[in-house]
Amino acid sequence: MSAPVRSTLALLGWLGLLSAPVSAQAPAQPLDLSTATIVITADATPRERMAATVLLEEVQKRSLVRWTIADRAASGATVHVGRLASLRRGPLANRLGGQAPGAEGYRISTVPGSIVVAGTDDRGVLFGVGRLLRALEIHRDRVVLPAALDVTETPVVAMRGHQLGYRPKTNSYDAWDERQWDQYIRDLAIFGTNAIELIPPRSDDAADSPHFPRPQIEMMVEMSRIADRYGLDVWVWYPALDESYTTEADVTRALAEWAGVLKQLPRLDAIFVPGGDPGHTEPSVMFRLLERQTASIRAFHPKMTMWMSPQGFTAQWMETFYGLMAKQPAWLTGIVIGPQNRDTLATVRKRIPAQYRLRRYPDITHTIRAEYPVPLWDVAYARTLDREPINPRPFDQAAAFQRWLSVSPDFITYSEGCNDDLNKIVWSALGWNPKADVREIVRQYARYFVGPAYAEPLSEAIIGLEENWRGPLAANVGVERTLAQFQAMERAASPRDLLNWRFQQGLYRAYYDAYVRRRLVQEQAAQAQATSVLATVAGLGSMAAMAEAERVLAQSAAQPVAADLRTRVFQLAEALYQSVRMQLSVPQYRAIAVGRGANLDLIDAPLNDRVWFSEQFVAIRALPNERQRVEAIERLARWTDAGPGGFYDDLGAPGVQPHLVAPPDFRQDPGPYLSGLTGFGSLPNWRLSWMSHAEAFYDGALQMRYAGLDPTATYKVRVVYAGDIYSQSVRIRLTADDAHEVHAAMAKPSPVAPVEFTIPKAATADGALTLTWRINEGIGGAGRGNQVAEVWLIKDTATQ
Repeated sequence: MSAPVRSTLALLGWLGLLSAPVSAQAPAQPLDLSTATIVITADATPRERMAATVLLEEVQKRSLVRWTIADRAASGATVHVGRLASLRRGPLANRLGGQAPGAEGYRISTVPGSIVVAGTDDRGVLFGVGRLLRALEIHRDRVVLPAALDVTETPVVAMRGHQLGYRPKTNSYDAWDERQWDQYIRDLAIFGTNAIELIPPRSDDAADSPHFPRPQIEMMVEMSRIADRYGLDVWVWYPALDESYTTEADVTRALAEWAGVLKQLPRLDAIFVPGGDPGHTEPSVMFRLLERQTASIRAFHPKMTMWMSPQGFTAQWMETFYGLMAKQPAWLTGIVIGPQNRDTLATVRKRIPAQYRLRRYPDITHTIRAEYPVPLWDVAYARTLDREPINPRPFDQAAAFQRWLSVSPDFITYSEGCNDDLNKIVWSALGWNPKADVREIVRQYARYFVGPAYAEPLSEAIIGLEENWRGPLAANVGVERTLAQFQAMERAASPRDLLNWRFQQGLYRAYYDAYVRRRLVQEQAAQAQATSVLATVAGLGSMAAMAEAERVLAQSAAQPVAADLRTRVFQLAEALYQSVRMQLSVPQYRAIAVGRGANLDLIDAPLNDRVWFSEQFVAIRALPNERQRVEAIERLARWTDAGPGGFYDDLGAPGVQPHLVAPPDFRQDPGPYLSGLTGFGSLPNWRLSWMSHAEAFYDGALQMRYAGLDPTATYKVRVVYAGDIYSQSVRIRLTADDAHEVHAAMAKPSPVAPVEFTIPKAATADGALTLTWRINEGIGGAGRGNQVAEVWLIKDTATQ
């Protein structure tokens, strides 16, 4: 079955046949493989031999057991590895009858003393070896297959890949040498990955990294060579960055640049050119450029296919794009859909000709300002862990994978480092079998990468890390339970286990999360105490109230919290730099930026409003008289009070947004096309309530609904427009009941401060109200800007 057919969902009827038992006498008890020979056929291809070598070496790396590779069986158990067609011509034919697996598939058969791994093709042999390795229990002194493994499996999704960018803008990749890249690409293949995507030396990035062990072009060539050894497809993400491609001189220069890079690669299967992020080329100009590039590159990579994405396109450019696609350009193979696409996959699929394939480019690496942000994340995490932390999210990733499976199963993910390591494995495993149990995928991850004793406890603890991020952090006592699980494993771990970077990543997150939670509880308690002091300003006097509030907040900030947890986080950061070159700090490990995974630098970021209070107190002390100072302090103490008959919503805080029209649950609809997603943006002197917000994307509406209002009253709305987009070109408009303008399109106030508007009385005459925010229609880029942090609906008692 061809790859395109496999990936276009013939899928659903196919899934029932995905993993079927074969007729073989299964071992009645575990099969001891402590002494074993890997047997390959005399006509084995180089990649079959590579698969056998992978099996041999991965067992050796994890134990003191030493297998051998031979062309015939010896004493002890035998593991036969090869192509199905070759093995069927020999004495194993009777074990390998029946229907063969499809492309890239394999059959594994076990009987006492013998295992057969038979692949349909070279990739099938490698993936069969990977399936066996994931099932083995590899101990220090013995190797055991604990139960029969008799399966015939074929991958459901044809394209299962990950972007691996050797460039400065990553949290680890830029420091890896050839050995580390070989191991990581092999690790991905063992879980069913069949493609990697490289990045050229010129991209939206710095020109150099202090971590590079080799120049970018040399490592790019080497990574292509490594992938080819394993028989994996090689893609290149190649942005069109020149200012213009409108003249012949522009195009000729671009042709020479791209050819100069790409002709050096030993293998190149496809090129993906993003339309934006980065990129700014008008679609018709882009199409003409890529037609020329396709012809040029096929002179030295004749089977290369060309793909592009409409990322960042405005509504007008999208219509131009659809018109160009309707002309059915012969040079183009497919379209890629990922972050910053205005239209959904379903819309794109409907509007482009059927012969063009679709490929997903899902962002699996980021937590905020992302295609799939962490739903309803606590602002304390956003303030500290930031955008690119170690982020195992097995169930969120499974939801994102399943969301568009029936429309576009093929994928190569977007990654910026090994922080998303587990997420890659989840996508690869689900690409092989979309019905796979997510918990079992995580168990295999723990068993294979750390050890058989960790299969259950580590997998449960990793799932616990995802649960750490569910809902308000202060109330999430599961964070402490997850830490206890990791600490129990840490105490029992061998020195070898403690050096394992994947185990270190879990430990780092568990300690970090618990430390942040304990600080949050303490700092929020101090803020509550300080606010209570301010509420008594009428009796204390303004100067005394501010001084006492400052004392309470300063004392809390200076008082150590869980110093042992903080120390361990720093130790683990050093361990991760040594083991896998994770750059968790800018000053200590030369990370390119704090937002690129360097969350060690944010571990002590304030988790209350003490910085904001301090600025307010400076302004209040400058007021000319005590009455004004007292009134200003009382406003601070009653910040969330909307008055009699009023309502307050903190739109970035789960549980404090009762009037927000929320989207479906993340697991039902994880994408950014509906309103009500939680976003984050901040400056150091903002209130925490401004650092998170609700947002809608592109032409989507952000809405709040109220009932039970006084139909005779006049209402005002007070709004804080915060977020991370303050461009004067993005303008936000507020209407009531979609019929009455509350305020015309305006730029967000800067600096951030509450603004008030009167609600037209006709909008509340029926006792209900819907507020709707929209930004200017048709914008491109990330589609952000419709971001609201706080809303007060205030009943105007003065007019009663």
